[in-house]
Amino acid sequence: MAKLINLNAFKDFFASSNAGGIMLFICVILSMIFANSPLAGSLQNLLDLPLGFETESIHLKYSVLLWINDGLMAIFFLLVGLEIKREIVEGELSSPKKASLPILCAIGGAVVPALIYLSFNAGKETAGGWGIPMATDIAFALAVINLLGNRIPSSLKIFLAALAIVDDLIAILVIAFFYSSGIELTYLYYAVAGMVVLILMNKFNIQNPYLYLIPGAFIWYFVHHSGIHATIAGVLVAMTIPTNETDVESPLERLEHALTKPVNFLIIPLFAFANTNITLESEMLGGLTSGLGLGISLGLLVGKPVGILLTSFICTKAKLSSLPEGSEWKHIIGVGLLAGIGFTMSIFIAILSFNDPEHVSEAKLSILVTSLLAGIFGYLALNSKKEYK
Repeated sequence: MAKLINLNAFKDFFASSNAGGIMLFICVILSMIFANSPLAGSLQNLLDLPLGFETESIHLKYSVLLWINDGLMAIFFLLVGLEIKREIVEGELSSPKKASLPILCAIGGAVVPALIYLSFNAGKETAGGWGIPMATDIAFALAVINLLGNRIPSSLKIFLAALAIVDDLIAILVIAFFYSSGIELTYLYYAVAGMVVLILMNKFNIQNPYLYLIPGAFIWYFVHHSGIHATIAGVLVAMTIPTNETDVESPLERLEHALTKPVNFLIIPLFAFANTNITLESEMLGGLTSGLGLGISLGLLVGKPVGILLTSFICTKAKLSSLPEGSEWKHIIGVGLLAGIGFTMSIFIAILSFNDPEHVSEAKLSILVTSLLAGIFGYLALNSKKEYK
């Protein structure tokens, strides 16, 4: 029964990611149309509109864009944290044998792209963007692999999901340690106190997952003002929510199921719409072949598959792990290409990396073009006439 619940969670995740990926694509197209139409100014004014309130002691007045990127995206990171914890406790990361290959491949698929990026940008003002090509967009990657149906082994989909989840964890750590501003210790102490409250709630076996969100909102506020990026609060809260390995649906699974569709169908598409409104100019095309553009595109399109394939080869030859059941080396190459779909997390890191709006726009355009190519190449590499059970 426990396996059935876990399998249903995977089916729901794949199904929503598939449809969510399509909706994501539509929002990107709409955003680009708006940004290159007479409505561009109105859209930007809307994103710059301040919302919220502030007093001498409370500061909660930010632009619509910041509420999306720091507020709503914290909910996205909460879901990512829930997925990571579930997989560690009862899923594909729950044992060394299961976890070794996706974990090591995620590390290899993050390090190689970062090194490629730095080879083009070391010593330049764009060097800080080395984290951009490290990320994989779960929704887009799973949407593409789902289009292949039974033309690939089912184990390959689970492998890609586990790899992308570990990849997100790496991106979260990179953001926390390298893309956060100066630390305000007072607010950080308050956030730690909030975490102690959540840990005690877990210890006393409080089963209502929504009660954890009340202290979680305060932790978000304190983390936001501490200098650490606010979205990290979502992951921290997720790690305190109870789960189990039994056939009884845990609080973590209830909250995960409740958040999956709102995140995939509202928050991520809204983030995409708000952050891909790039006004295309002829000079920007040159940015695709600049050190910044090449670092991102080659990092995602070449670094990802090379890092994942090389790590898989080393792991299997050293007998540390084995390939997913029924898969071949061509499948690993295809998965590596799909992992090059950076999109959501890559754009998020790009926003944190640069102060120059021109660099941000060039990075976004490179991410969009490269993610599209990675999806096409990955699909073609995995597509075959053979059908798997």
